[in-house]
Amino acid sequence: MGRRSGGGGPHPYDFRRPIKLSREHVRTLQIAFETYARSGSTLLTSRLRTVSHLNLIAIEQLTYEEYISSLSSPTVLASVTLEPLAGTTLFEMSLTTAMAAIDHMLGGPGGPQPERPLTDIELPLLRGLLERLLDELRYALDQLVEVQPKLGVIEYNPQFVRSHSPGDAVVVASFELKVGQEECVSTICMPFSSILPVLEADGAETQLSAEELAARQAARKKIAAGLYTAPLDVAVRFESIRMRTDDIVQLRPGDVVPLNHPVSRPLAVTVNDTVFAWAVPGNQGSRLACLIVPSPTEENAE
Repeated sequence: MGRRSGGGGPHPYDFRRPIKLSREHVRTLQIAFETYARSGSTLLTSRLRTVSHLNLIAIEQLTYEEYISSLSSPTVLASVTLEPLAGTTLFEMSLTTAMAAIDHMLGGPGGPQPERPLTDIELPLLRGLLERLLDELRYALDQLVEVQPKLGVIEYNPQFVRSHSPGDAVVVASFELKVGQEECVSTICMPFSSILPVLEADGAETQLSAEELAARQAARKKIAAGLYTAPLDVAVRFESIRMRTDDIVQLRPGDVVPLNHPVSRPLAVTVNDTVFAWAVPGNQGSRLACLIVPSPTEENAE
């Protein structure tokens, strides 16, 4: 039935996409899309005069290429603008489910449907149904942002829809759609860059409960404790110098390389090429050591 499973389990972390939806953002979207699913179920049942269901399965963050590759062909893929949100939102359902909905609107019994492009009579009927569903989506998103949905073109081959670059991040909400005896997985694909500012603005106004605040503080303390004990490679360095390539190649044991480091200037203490302290070399017993001293700028100020 579905192209994607809504089951749990571990998910790999992609370091190429460090910005991800937080748990609070997913919960906010879940509330909005569940509202849309409830009102959409009522609309479909009353409009098609058959028992219909629309249930939220999952909310995922994917790339546009991953989303398009997961869709079957042919399918019904409608381009939608949600002003004032930038970018194009995609509304998708299987072609057989769309044909079954049209059959019910025309007084038919539903049942198995052919997979073919819609006729000039069927297409306006489907556009009218999609526009009604977009009205329900507008109502569901009102708690986040006021949008004005506008239905655009409808395609049957996902590869022909180039509304985003392949690597663009998108938020995909998957729904279980049932019209009579016909079932499919319907999706709504929204640009990540458009919905994220709305979610962050909404999250800034959200009042957390005492339990949520305590859980957040405990998580912050655990992260801080882990950072304090994380091992780092520390280097004590002289000032760097510039040398010609042929001079470096001709270096032999016993050669002397002038460092041009003033004797009175301390050495830089660095981590990942970032200077965070200054020190003078020395020893502690039989081991090399360094003594942390004030930075040269502090000494000059004094």
